[in-house]
Amino acid sequence: MAKIIRIHPDNPQENQIAEVVRVLKDGGLVIYPSDTVYAMGCDIFNIRAMEKLARIKNVKLEKAHFSIICNDLSHLSEFTKPVDTATFRTLKQYLPGPFTFILPAAKTLPLAYKNNKTVGIRVPEHNIPQMIVEHLGHPIASTSIKDDDDVIEYTTDPTLIAEKFDQIADIVIDAGYGDNRASTIVDLTGDEPEIIRQGKGDFEN
Repeated sequence: MAKIIRIHPDNPQENQIAEVVRVLKDGGLVIYPSDTVYAMGCDIFNIRAMEKLARIKNVKLEKAHFSIICNDLSHLSEFTKPVDTATFRTLKQYLPGPFTFILPAAKTLPLAYKNNKTVGIRVPEHNIPQMIVEHLGHPIASTSIKDDDDVIEYTTDPTLIAEKFDQIADIVIDAGYGDNRASTIVDLTGDEPEIIRQGKGDFEN
């Protein structure tokens, strides 16, 4: 049964974040707010948690493409191949923000990502996920919370999210209503940036 924790988005309490981090370290799944939609995440280095996340998405782990949620760009070299100056300048310009950037994957990626040639990097402009990653000490793997209704597409009410994922998530963070637009996905692996999905963020090439 999911535990609901109400955390103020502008002033998260250290003890509340610490509780979330403990659950992540124990292999739990956490639903958290971001600068776009609510998402479900787990410890990127916990293979059992990653397998649970993949089962929820009905995909095999080796074929899952979960975003990597960072609190800044300091982890970049651990998960991506070295980027050129222009690419790094783009990342610095748009992150933190409502973007997922696809980059060439490093060979040092965690086990769950070992077959990935590319990886999606997110740095949400939101205190809660940033603090979670900071206190955990490394990024989390993440996927958006989708709704069964294609018209609504994304669930925005944390109370309804908690009801739906009560038997799946270990913690649901209630930070108020979320957005109904996901991040804009931009592929930076080619010669020119390519928008794969237009979401909340406005990207200018």
